[in-house]
Amino acid sequence: MKNTDKYTRNYFNPPVSEHRWSSQEYISKAPRWCSVDLRDGNQALIVPMSLEKKLEFFQFLCKLGFKEIEVGFPAASETEFQFVRTLIEQKLIPEDVTIQVITPAREHIIRKTFEALDGCRKAIIHLYNSTSVAQREQVFQKSRSEIIEIAVSGAKWLTEYAAKTKGEFLFEYTPESFTGTELDFAVEICNAVLDVWKPQKEHPVIINLASTVSLSMPHVYANQIEYMSDHLNYRENVILSLHPHNDRGSAVAEAELGILAGGQRVEGTLFGNGERTGNVDLITLALNLFSHGVDPILDLSNIPQVVEMYEDATGMNLPPRQPYGGQLVFAAFSGSHQDAIAKGMQWRQSHSGAHWNVPYLPIDPQDIGRSYENDVIRINSQSGKGGIGYLLEHKYGINMPKPMREEFGYIIKGISDHQHKELSPEEVHQIFMDTYLNLQTPIRLDDFYFVHKKEYHTTVSLTVGKEEMELTGRGNGRFDAVSNALRRGLNIRFHDIVYQEHALERGSTSRAIAYVGITSDSQKTYWGCGVHTDIIAASIFALFSAIDRMLTQEQND
Repeated sequence: MKNTDKYTRNYFNPPVSEHRWSSQEYISKAPRWCSVDLRDGNQALIVPMSLEKKLEFFQFLCKLGFKEIEVGFPAASETEFQFVRTLIEQKLIPEDVTIQVITPAREHIIRKTFEALDGCRKAIIHLYNSTSVAQREQVFQKSRSEIIEIAVSGAKWLTEYAAKTKGEFLFEYTPESFTGTELDFAVEICNAVLDVWKPQKEHPVIINLASTVSLSMPHVYANQIEYMSDHLNYRENVILSLHPHNDRGSAVAEAELGILAGGQRVEGTLFGNGERTGNVDLITLALNLFSHGVDPILDLSNIPQVVEMYEDATGMNLPPRQPYGGQLVFAAFSGSHQDAIAKGMQWRQSHSGAHWNVPYLPIDPQDIGRSYENDVIRINSQSGKGGIGYLLEHKYGINMPKPMREEFGYIIKGISDHQHKELSPEEVHQIFMDTYLNLQTPIRLDDFYFVHKKEYHTTVSLTVGKEEMELTGRGNGRFDAVSNALRRGLNIRFHDIVYQEHALERGSTSRAIAYVGITSDSQKTYWGCGVHTDIIAASIFALFSAIDRMLTQEQND
């Protein structure tokens, strides 16, 4: 590819040879979460949310369990200002939720921000200014000391206006474009701000290290975070916050490694909405923790509802392969995958209490409001008998014998391949019924009864074409008697009968389902199925269905 010499590595790796974070295997507890959907996410939308939509989304974020929510840039527009005022004046902020607002280090904007917060019980004031080499040289054309002066002045104005405003205020500082900032300068400017605010245990300060533009591999961001954690003043009174963006597609990895490196808090959005390629996806981060047995401290038990709210509020559609939330993320079309999942689920039924370790499923889809039938086992021309059988068994109670399941699997694959489409569970069920269940052509079973002497004697009423007739037969059982009546009365030749039955539902009024396989003189096996409240009737209907399939097939051949 041309022009590779145009690019270089515009980040700064710490001058440290060993990093403690790399020896840690996993994250043992959830960080503090801060949703920035209503600010960072909202400003990235083609059509920003209306006041009403922001209110609805805010309440939904509270319902999910977010305790810190950045609600906007109050000085940026009248809608942003009024949104903050509405939350405060209508007392819509729960007692355990702290709103966050953002402001650059400019006095008139800081003054407007505090006007918006008048009467707020508790809020985080998020101060930022750009610090990277690119921003200093190209945008602001200022020296390091001049950039520090901007940050320090902003910090002093926050202290001044907070003292004049009723409420409890927590301060946050972001050296915006941190990842393109020399680390010694990042430390210097953060410590200069901290020296103004002098955080205490009862009144900590948030230092937010934003990967405003992702410039490096994730481990470098983690190295930067660990270095900052080691060199910040007042460290025991500083909440170290992460704010990764997804330019390189690695925001989740940056956040996870950043937490290992000392990050205590993460700012991000639902499903990663944000400018350019987006913010870090808090849903993925939280459910990654969940998959390791760590409580994410968010209620994500109904992901379809979260997706619905997200799409409605943002006007965007979630990609089908988006981790956890996408329509196809649990879907198994491959026959071998479906078979492994089905066997894994069967294994769990006989090993109660076992930790989740089902093939191809990192978490149980049901834990986040997804279903096996609609989200996991998906049927198309690549599907196998295991997945098709699992779907019919768990959604409709149909547990076919293994050879019948294999035959039906090929039928479904053929139909899906011919129609060039996925088949829904309802379609698969209907195909099963049309193919096997209580068939009446070319022979229709009308009635039957038995007399038991030394053997079972039966009279069977049936219709062949348009002709009604009665057949008699006897055998050592009811099923045997009917089979013999058909062989003798219609000269139908079959042998090696395979029979299986079970209850289709539970309870005294449940129906029985029976499966019958018969082998013709050509050594081909034909399957039929019968359903009835009486198990004997179900088995006889299944026998007639198998015979009807045999006669139809042999006639067509």
